[in-house]
Amino acid sequence: MKALIPTGDPAEPVVFADVPEPTPRPDEALVKVEAFSVNRGETFKLEKPGPGERPGKDVAGLVVQPAADGSGPSGITRVVGHPMTGGWAEYVAVPTDALAALPDAVSMLQGAALPLAGLTALRLLRAAGPVPGRRVLLTGASGGVGHYVTELAAAAGAQVTAVTRDAERGARLAGLGAAEIVHDVADARGPYDVVLESTGGRALPLALARLARRGTLIWFGQASRTPVTLDFFDFFSGPESAVIRHFHYLDADSRLDDDLAALVRLTDEGRLHPEIGRVTDWADTATTLTDLRDRRIRGKAVLTLS
Repeated sequence: MKALIPTGDPAEPVVFADVPEPTPRPDEALVKVEAFSVNRGETFKLEKPGPGERPGKDVAGLVVQPAADGSGPSGITRVVGHPMTGGWAEYVAVPTDALAALPDAVSMLQGAALPLAGLTALRLLRAAGPVPGRRVLLTGASGGVGHYVTELAAAAGAQVTAVTRDAERGARLAGLGAAEIVHDVADARGPYDVVLESTGGRALPLALARLARRGTLIWFGQASRTPVTLDFFDFFSGPESAVIRHFHYLDADSRLDDDLAALVRLTDEGRLHPEIGRVTDWADTATTLTDLRDRRIRGKAVLTLS
C-alpha cells in the first residue's frame, strides 16, 4: 500500500513509499482510510523522526476487517479512529478501544478533524472540574483544541476569555461563545478560577499572575517551544496556594472509544462544530504540513484519499 513516511527534511517533511499492508492484532480492526487530519504538534515530531516512524493519529474511514476477538465495530462500518501511529496511509490497524462509529450525518472530513484536538479538549475540561459560572482563561486559543475548549466550556456555562493574536480567529471564538477575546495574555484582566495554558515561555507566568487565590492552572502544551521560569514569591501577589497541574490527554480514566463516541454524538447533535480550514488531496500533505507549521492554516487541515 501507499503510505507517507517522514524524511527529516523541513522542506519536504514526508514522501510517499510502498509499505506492507498492516496485519492487525486480534484486538485491532483494519480501516481503509478515507480522510486524515494533521496537527501542528506532529510537525514538530517530524523534525527528528525516529527509525521506522510512521505518522498519523487522526483518521476516518471504513472498517474492512473487524477485530478477530470480536470487539469493536463489525462489518463495513464508517468509523473515526485514533491510532498512535501509521494513519497517513491507505490502510491502518486501529485498536478497537480507539474507534467509534460515525453516523451518516457526520462526514468523514468532520470525523477526521475530531480525535486529537477533541479528546484533548474534552479531557482537559474534565480535569478542570465543574465550570458553570467560573471564569476560565485559555491561552493559545487559535488552534483546534482552543476551538473545541471554547465551544464546550461556553456551552457548559463557563465565562471564557480566549487569547489569540489573530483577529479573525478571535471573531470565530466569540461566535462559539467566548465572553472576551484578548490578543495578548498581558491584556487579560482576571482573576480567573481556571487557567488552561498551552503556550509556555513568557505566557505561563503572565497567565499564572491572573489566577485567583487557590485557583488551578492546567499546563497542557508549550507551543512557543520556550521553557518557563517561575518565581515562588510571585504566588503571594495573587494566586496564593494555587495549583499547577501538568496534563497529558492520554492519561485519563475514561476510554478513548467512549470519548470519541461522545465527540461524534455532540457533532451529530449540532452541539460541536469541527472547523476545517483546508481540505486537499493527500498528495499535498508535505505542503500542508509546512503551511500548518508556519500558521498559514486556520482551522483543521484534512487530507482525503478518495
